[in-house]
Amino acid sequence: MARRSATVLALCCAAAIAVPAAVVHGNEWTVGDDKGWTFGVAGWENGKRIRPGDVLVFKYDGKIHNVVEVDRAGYDGCKVTGPSKVRSSGDDRVELAGGEAFFICGVGDHCSEGMKIAVTTA
Repeated sequence: MARRSATVLALCCAAAIAVPAAVVHGNEWTVGDDKGWTFGVAGWENGKRIRPGDVLVFKYDGKIHNVVEVDRAGYDGCKVTGPSKVRSSGDDRVELAGGEAFFICGVGDHCSEGMKIAVTTA
């Protein structure tokens, strides 16, 4: 009986160690690919299968751009309205939850010049 208990305990320990190794992390997506977060990036997200847990990486010059997470109205109108999360490090990482997420550059007319993306995770 003791031998069986020891075997069961060893198997449980092995399973507990293996489980964390099997955790799947989300993909990282560099917004704008090699160009980064810049003018004309709108539409970059089209055709990509972005999932909950994936991370968007925004690379840009933080002295002249930023990344603002807005709602749909803010995205459509290129306006920062209400409480919005503003990032300005030049190397921002955003882990996506499920659903829609909207990002614009809140500097000047940058959004209307195509510095915006709308991501729907599935």
